[in-house]
Amino acid sequence: MKKVPVLIVGSGPVGLGLAADLGWRGIECLLVEQNDGTITHPRATSVNSRSMEFCRRWGIAEKVREAGTPPDYPATIVYCTTLQGKEIARLERKAQGGRAVLPHTPEPIQRCNQIWFDPILRELALSFPTISLRYRTKFEDYETKSDSVVCTIRNLETDEVETIEAQYLVACCGGGSVVPKRVAGRLKGVSVLSYHLNIFMKIPLLWEHHDKGKAGFYYFVDVEANHPNLVELDGREFWRLAFNNETKRLTKDDIDIDAGVKKFLGPDIDYQVLSVTPWTCRGLVAEKWSEGPVFIAGDSAHQHGPTGGFGMNTGMADATNLSWKLAAMVQGWGGPNLLPSYDIERQPVAKVSVDEATDNMISNRFDFVDENDLRRVDEDGPEADAIRKDFAEKLLAKKSKQFLSEGIALGYRYDNSPVTVSDGTPEPEGSISKYFQNARPGSRAPHAMMADGRSTIDLFGRGFVLLRFRGAKDETLAKAAAQRGVPFETVDIDDEKIADLYAGRLVLVRPDGHVSWRSDTAPTDALAVIDQVRGA
Repeated sequence: MKKVPVLIVGSGPVGLGLAADLGWRGIECLLVEQNDGTITHPRATSVNSRSMEFCRRWGIAEKVREAGTPPDYPATIVYCTTLQGKEIARLERKAQGGRAVLPHTPEPIQRCNQIWFDPILRELALSFPTISLRYRTKFEDYETKSDSVVCTIRNLETDEVETIEAQYLVACCGGGSVVPKRVAGRLKGVSVLSYHLNIFMKIPLLWEHHDKGKAGFYYFVDVEANHPNLVELDGREFWRLAFNNETKRLTKDDIDIDAGVKKFLGPDIDYQVLSVTPWTCRGLVAEKWSEGPVFIAGDSAHQHGPTGGFGMNTGMADATNLSWKLAAMVQGWGGPNLLPSYDIERQPVAKVSVDEATDNMISNRFDFVDENDLRRVDEDGPEADAIRKDFAEKLLAKKSKQFLSEGIALGYRYDNSPVTVSDGTPEPEGSISKYFQNARPGSRAPHAMMADGRSTIDLFGRGFVLLRFRGAKDETLAKAAAQRGVPFETVDIDDEKIADLYAGRLVLVRPDGHVSWRSDTAPTDALAVIDQVRGA
C-alpha cells in the first residue's frame, strides 16, 4: 500500500493552491483529479489582494499579472441598457489591476481567469519534488483508521484500483466526491438563488463597436431578459455573456444566442461562441469542515454567487490556513488543538463572504427600483433622464460594496481561535468595502514598506516570525520555540511608523501571516505562549 502524508481530491485552484503551499513547505502530497485538467470554460476571474499576496509568497505574482488582463485595461463597471443604448451609471476602480501603489497591500487585485490562473498554479505545484498529480483518477472511497485514512482511487484510463494510506485527506472537489457528503452532510443556506447560462465568446476589439469604452463588466438593465451581463476575460478578445433566470433552469435551447448578441452588444458584431455552460447559483456553507484527519476546503465547504468575486479567493485562504497546520503535524511540532482550529477560524469567515455574495446577487435584481421605471430607462426625454439619474444614485449606493470589497478580502480575523492569544484590545474598525490595517491578534499582519525595499508581508510564510520594535530584545520566545521544535525567526524593525502600525514592541506572526500574539513586554511564560500558538 502506497503511503503519503497528504492526499488532496480535486485540482481546481484551491486544490492546486493547497498542494503548492505544501510543496513549498517540503511536505509530500498526492493530488488526484477525475478530469484531464483541460479548462474549456471560464470560471473565477478576480484574484483578490490576499490571494495575490499568497502568489507573491510563492514567487508567481508576476506570472499572474502577465497572464491576466493588461495593466492599462480599466476595471470599470458600466450599467447600461445595451452597448448601443443608454448609459445609466459607471463605477471606476483605478486601484485594481496592474501595479497600482496601495497603502495596505503590495499586491493590487488582478483579473486573471482560471483558464490562465490554474495552469500557473499547476506549474508551481509540480515544480516541487514532493508533489504528485494524477489526472483521470477518481477518488472512490475512504476509511478512517486510528492514525490514518485508507483511500481507494481508480485510474479511469486503465480501470485499475489502488489503495493509498494518507495521514490526512483534504477534499477540494466541490461536491464531486464522497468526502464532503460524509464530513459536512448537507450544506446550509440558499440552495438555489438563480439559474444561469454562461456563453464564452471571442470578439476582438469589441470596444471599437460602441461608445461605452473599455470596462471589466457591463450590466444590462433589461427587465424582460432578467438583466444579463457581459464580462471581459483577458482585456483583448475573450468575453463571457451571461443570461439568468430566477425560477427556471436554462439550457442552450432556452437562449437565442445570436438574438442576444444583436440586442445587447450590437447588430453588426462579429463573434465566435467557444463554449456554453449552464450553472446554478447557490449560497451555502458547511457547519462542519473536518472529521478527524479528513478535511474539506473551497467549494466543498462553501458555495458562493459570483457577485463580489469571493468564491475562489475564500478557498485560497482556506488552503493557506490549512496548509501550515498540516505541515506542522507532519513535521511533528503541531499540537492536538492545531487542526481543530481550521474549522473554528475559517467557517465564520466563509459565512460572511457567502452572505455578502448572496446579498449582492439578490440586489442584481434591482428590486430597489420601481419596475415601471426600469422599463423606461432606454427612453429619451427629461422624464427618462430623471429616472436614469435616480436609478444611478440608488445603484451606486447599493452596489459599490460588491466591487469594492477590500474589507472582506483582507480584513477577516480569527478572533476566537484557540491558537491565538488575545491581548484584550477592542475590535478594530472594519467594513465590507474598506480595510483598516491593524495588528490585533487574529488579524492579518499589516503591510508596510521597509528600508530595504521589501514589504513586511514578505517576512512571513515559512514559520513563526517575531517582530521586535523600538529596541525590544526578548529572546524567551525564540528559546521556547526551539525547545518545542517550532520553526521561528526574529526580525528587528527600526521604523517608528511601522512600530505605530503594529502597536506593540513584540508581535508574533504565524506562518499564514496572521498575528498570533502581541505585547509591549516579554511574556511571563514563553513556553505557554508557544504551546498555545502551536495548538498544544
